[in-house]
Amino acid sequence: MVIRRVLAPRIDFGALRRELGLPEGFPAAAQREADDAAGAPLPAAADRTDIPFVTVDPATSRDLDQAMHLSRRPGGGFRVRYAIADVATHVRPGGPLEEETWRRGQTVYLPDGNVPLHPHTLSEGAASLLPDADRAAVLWTIDLDADGDTVAVALERARVRSRAKLDYVGVQLDADAGRLPEPIALLPEIGALLTARGLRRGAINLPLPEQDVEPDGDGWRLVLRGPGPMEDHNAQISLLTGMAAADIMLAGRIGLLRTMPPPKPEAVARLRLAAAPLGVDWPADRSVGEVLAGLDASRPRAAAFIDQAAELMRGAAYTAFDGEPPEQPEHGGVAAAYAHVTAPLRRLADRYATEVCLALHEGREVPDWARAALPKLPEVMATTDRTASAATRGAIELAEAVLLEHRVGETFSAAVLDVDAPPNGNSKPGREPGGTVALDEPPVRARCTGDLPLGERVQVRLATADPTQRKVLFDRA
Repeated sequence: MVIRRVLAPRIDFGALRRELGLPEGFPAAAQREADDAAGAPLPAAADRTDIPFVTVDPATSRDLDQAMHLSRRPGGGFRVRYAIADVATHVRPGGPLEEETWRRGQTVYLPDGNVPLHPHTLSEGAASLLPDADRAAVLWTIDLDADGDTVAVALERARVRSRAKLDYVGVQLDADAGRLPEPIALLPEIGALLTARGLRRGAINLPLPEQDVEPDGDGWRLVLRGPGPMEDHNAQISLLTGMAAADIMLAGRIGLLRTMPPPKPEAVARLRLAAAPLGVDWPADRSVGEVLAGLDASRPRAAAFIDQAAELMRGAAYTAFDGEPPEQPEHGGVAAAYAHVTAPLRRLADRYATEVCLALHEGREVPDWARAALPKLPEVMATTDRTASAATRGAIELAEAVLLEHRVGETFSAAVLDVDAPPNGNSKPGREPGGTVALDEPPVRARCTGDLPLGERVQVRLATADPTQRKVLFDRA
């Protein structure tokens, strides 16, 4: 995990909130319903509080959707127990809280605080899988053979109790020192097996570090963070569960999938042509995902290749069906059918997809309230996905502009990640040629004009840094 931080002064994200129309609070009736639900006793469910679950999340998170326990199966293989917050036990169908969650769609995260899908009394309280408290959960039990292949899946409503709130940095340190706690001691082994299976299927993961803005005393810091191995292993458990959910829904001929078209052969061919000029070795028998998995994103030419590969990952959507399964049910990045069911505190769709899976697994009819929601969810999720993405990118662009506004005219070293298409390609008419560059210090990614050599390091001059427009622009020096 690579982390670089650069301090920025105080920043007011209020204008961004207003621009995106983000709500400031919950309607009184919705808040009352959440408060009442938070104080109500847990409904009857299977008692699984004897299983020592733990959660693994960013250190500051309190909206904890998932808890896990991993063990070996007698005779070989593994058992993955994955407890997911049972939000449907707290939100009444047809009530004011459900209505408000449909307006929000998902939690939107900003540096100065989130705009939650559910009131904090639930999302960071009674529904969150915080340690040392009994919580309502939907428990997935997935048995794997020694090679990581799924051999059995079960799910049930259960009462669970997490034993510890772990974070990615601490878990990575424990893994490096060989002292992972028992509930997740097998995570490196299982995660590696699942990753290898995914690559053999044709799964694609883009190993680019992410920018983020974090509080730092009275100011903010701009962070560039690459996922560590344990974070990747943890993500594999969520993917495993999402694939199990998709299989249940496809077999039952009703559900909500997260889909994305597989990469088009011509797009893969173009990417392969870009490999050699960027110094990327691509043997004929290796998939896109296998090539990407072997790259070091800190190298400019590798980073440029990864950025080009992002063009393969287009068209992600939610696909609802009731009867005939969709013609294209798979997610191209996962290389399998896949569904969102592991983050119901933060995503509206997960609550309904989970309810469909429970009903199908138990051999009963899908509740009318869940069935009726399915065809309406894709549009709601698409709209709120755009809002959440705009919030994330807007916060980073604002931090970049504030950080650099007093450095206009300075020269920086930067890696060229992307260049504009040629005149007969997709470039905008009248737009000055250029592309996207990434600075090392500060960790800024922005547009740069001029003749740019893809995958090379160049000197760039800061031409514009305007916080009011959230705009940063460089010229090639």
